[in-house]
Amino acid sequence: MPTLFLIPTPLGDLPPEAWSLPAQTARLHTVQHFVVEAAKTARKHLKQLDLATPLQQLALCELNEHTAEADLPALLAPLAAGHDMGLMSEAGCPAVADPGAKLVRLAHAQGYDIEPLIGPSSILLALMASGSNGQRFAFHGYLPVNEADRQASLKRLETESRERDMAQIFIETPYRNTAMLALLRSTLKPRTLLTVACDLTLPSKTLISRRVADWPTSVPDLHKRPAIFVVYAGQ
Repeated sequence: MPTLFLIPTPLGDLPPEAWSLPAQTARLHTVQHFVVEAAKTARKHLKQLDLATPLQQLALCELNEHTAEADLPALLAPLAAGHDMGLMSEAGCPAVADPGAKLVRLAHAQGYDIEPLIGPSSILLALMASGSNGQRFAFHGYLPVNEADRQASLKRLETESRERDMAQIFIETPYRNTAMLALLRSTLKPRTLLTVACDLTLPSKTLISRRVADWPTSVPDLHKRPAIFVVYAGQ
């Protein structure tokens, strides 16, 4: 049975010697077909894999937020022809907060084998490092763009966190990070734990987890830096 391998990638620019690859990547040696979020980035990561096929001869098809549902079956054509495939995200784990989830669902429906490989997830790394409740948590993707709706969402998430003792995790478009942090600090209750995590696993890492009342006056520069926000109002 052909296999769709789910291949995690580094969370940012790391030199080859700093990218620790799990032993399972040896199973990718003969894979020639890949579905990727961006071909340019994917080629950089594929260089680090011990592939039998030269990089220039690999077949790379792109799957991103603009890919139409009707185009998904064609991406699985190599599986239908009996070839293994790899699915890669732009950063981190494919199919987690990533358009690759639709392709995985279709591969399941068509009866192909799915093999997730070990690698970094910014969502779980941020939760691990936050001090929030790791027993009960939810990831919400992006909150509403409209400020009034976004503030209402934050209040709802904070209330749910307090009532259910759960961590609430979400992301924001990087150029709106600074505004999001300001809204969080002005909206959440003083005792609520607020975590911001950027560039985890990288030398430029930023990680602050404090109750809102204790957050430092000098906030980190988050502008255009992919970040994870964690809100925890439980005790």
